[in-house]
Amino acid sequence: HNGGPGAVGSGRGGGNLSVFTWEEVQKHSHKGDQWLVIDRKVYNVTQWVKRHPGGIRVISHYAGEDATEAFTAFHPNLTFPRKFLKSLLIGELADTEPSQEAGKNAVVVQDFQALRERVEKEGLLRAKPLFFSLYLGHILLLEALSLGLLWHWGTSWSVTLLCSVILATSQSQAGWLQHDFGHLSVFKKSSWNHILHKFIIGHIKGASANWWNHRHFQHHAKPNVFCKDPDVNMLHLFVLGDSQPVEYGIKKLKYMPYNHQHKYFFLIGPPLLIPLYFQIEIMRTMVTRRDWVDLAWSMTFYLRYFCCYYPFFGFFGCIVFFTFVRFLESHWFVWVTQMSHLPMDIDHEKHHDWLTMQLNATCNIEQSPFNDWFSGHLNFQIEHHLFPTMPRHNYQAVAPLVQALCEKHHIPYQVKTLQGAFADIISSLKKSGDLWLDAYLHK
Repeated sequence: HNGGPGAVGSGRGGGNLSVFTWEEVQKHSHKGDQWLVIDRKVYNVTQWVKRHPGGIRVISHYAGEDATEAFTAFHPNLTFPRKFLKSLLIGELADTEPSQEAGKNAVVVQDFQALRERVEKEGLLRAKPLFFSLYLGHILLLEALSLGLLWHWGTSWSVTLLCSVILATSQSQAGWLQHDFGHLSVFKKSSWNHILHKFIIGHIKGASANWWNHRHFQHHAKPNVFCKDPDVNMLHLFVLGDSQPVEYGIKKLKYMPYNHQHKYFFLIGPPLLIPLYFQIEIMRTMVTRRDWVDLAWSMTFYLRYFCCYYPFFGFFGCIVFFTFVRFLESHWFVWVTQMSHLPMDIDHEKHHDWLTMQLNATCNIEQSPFNDWFSGHLNFQIEHHLFPTMPRHNYQAVAPLVQALCEKHHIPYQVKTLQGAFADIISSLKKSGDLWLDAYLHK
């Protein structure tokens, strides 16, 4: 593959490597024609995206861009993905070109790179197996406790309600634990992380590892960026941020009465996300992608669940009980996952550097033993977003270093109380709804 019209002279020292300007690289950012830059080397990933283990979309979101920081953040062992890069190399940036495209702050990039090197040197990317073993233990204990109570006390309303709360707790905590394995943050060997991830999300939760990875990595690659982060694709049910409501208002789009979205959020947000939307989407994804491995894993969950609870509730009762557990879990999941992102900056692609992009889209919640447990350490969402492969028990150690770096570059680092963060979800929905109404009526 030659450089085409954008090649500016011949490569030096690297054989016949073509040399490119940023202007040329940025032209290749469309479906069917995708280049990206890693460490000043230019790669044509057009064909490779379909084979990318993290999914097609996550890598496509960086087409035409410098992807060095994302590449480093997502892959725990860089020598492995670099093997695949060799065959995709088509050239390098011209000497006169900066290492990042305009809009990315080179000093911030260098300082964050230095912080990352320090984090690696201090062993903050190494996991404590005991922490994760005990964590899995407390989940299995809760699952067993629920069965034990029914077996011992019978299926009265009060016992059934207690068991559903216990199961919702174990399911929520299993959700935080599968997140650790999905990010490859527990074992050195990726394959071990993948196997345990399939066990926890498949057998303990009845969901799909590939569905979660392909969705969640996009969120990490471009948090709160419309058309790239699936978590801000609200299917016209809500309008988010400051720009989308105005766009909808000017176009006179009224799929829902958005000025009331802070009220109907309570009806269709927390109660329905997991039992309705995720339940359908997960099953549909596994079948349409013909992901029989994940389907088999999730079937072991349903098999175990019905074997355990059928004797107590019968078939129909089992479905009602299961749906109620998912309904409770869904509230927990939605409030915790939205509190760090929904009140933050939500907009179209701005091509910021990694640190700036993640801090604009993310805030933290105060540290306390309860908050750590309740949120699966996602109260340190900033640290998690900057270092997605870092084991969660190390977030607290790296937080002061991140804070100092943000102060140096005048990047806001927000820490809220748990109640304050929950309240901000509603106030940001109200603010966006009001912006929509104003634009709808007057613009």
